[in-house]
Amino acid sequence: MKRRLFLHITPAAIAAGVATTLACAVEQGKLQQTTDAAAFAAMRRFANLPFGKIAYVERGQGNAALFLHGAPLNGFQWRGAIDRLSPYRRCIAPDFMGLGYTQVPAQQSLTADAQLGMLISLLDHLKVGAVDLVASDSGGAVAQLFAVHHPQRVRSMLLTNCDVEPDSPPAGVLPAINMARAGTLADDTARWLADGKQARASFGAAVFHNPAVFSDANIAYYVTPLVSSPLRRQQYHAFHLALEPNPLAGTEAELKRSRIPVKIVWGGSDTLFSLADADYLDRLFPQSRGIRVVPEGKLFFQEEFPDVIAEEARRLWGV
Repeated sequence: MKRRLFLHITPAAIAAGVATTLACAVEQGKLQQTTDAAAFAAMRRFANLPFGKIAYVERGQGNAALFLHGAPLNGFQWRGAIDRLSPYRRCIAPDFMGLGYTQVPAQQSLTADAQLGMLISLLDHLKVGAVDLVASDSGGAVAQLFAVHHPQRVRSMLLTNCDVEPDSPPAGVLPAINMARAGTLADDTARWLADGKQARASFGAAVFHNPAVFSDANIAYYVTPLVSSPLRRQQYHAFHLALEPNPLAGTEAELKRSRIPVKIVWGGSDTLFSLADADYLDRLFPQSRGIRVVPEGKLFFQEEFPDVIAEEARRLWGV
């Protein structure tokens, strides 16, 4: 039987007609304060691994949850969810190789398989066995590879807008890949540091319901490490080039046999990953717990709607 695809709309949003989930939460006084860039930077740690110097933030105790970010972001993407979930899990948010504050040598591979190897090495370093995966965008592709190659180390997966085997990389990311191939992507991204208004009008408007979330401080936290040196610029390009060929090719059959509980939380206004991708995941995983759609959510809605992420994660984890 096909599982139901259902929309999450608060009563206040229904009554108002055009009110957003976020606005309703503000009006009802339900929003929790979210860690800012300076505070998140103060929490940053590094693990010296065979892959390089891996940046991560860790909060909480007990069973571990591993948060996998998208591009060109880093673990800061999950700050609001971690604020809300650290009382229930040992929350670990690493920066992928080639992004964020992680530092790796020039010859280090940045493919999804290599990223998975780094994550396993990090978890071993931190003496973590099984994890609850929470993933977004290209991080979702790595999460699915995690489920294929290390199923015994995955308790559950919460997947937000992300790659799926029939749509990886999605057509919308091809311009960034082409810019990386031409060597211009880093220069284009660096301009965000000098003109936050334009960054919000372009990238911000494409990935956030409210581009104001992409504040100057947040832009600086995301972009500064990517363009901090010729090597980091080269690796920023290499990360995008490593999105091809499709890292999920051939995974469907194995994932169809997965026994991992999966919840899908999807931004319904995303132009990169469609609701058809969410439906594919729902049909793919035998233990899918269904889809929750945030109608106004775009690609990186996790930053704007951390309460939704926390609510669904807690329900999936049974806490």
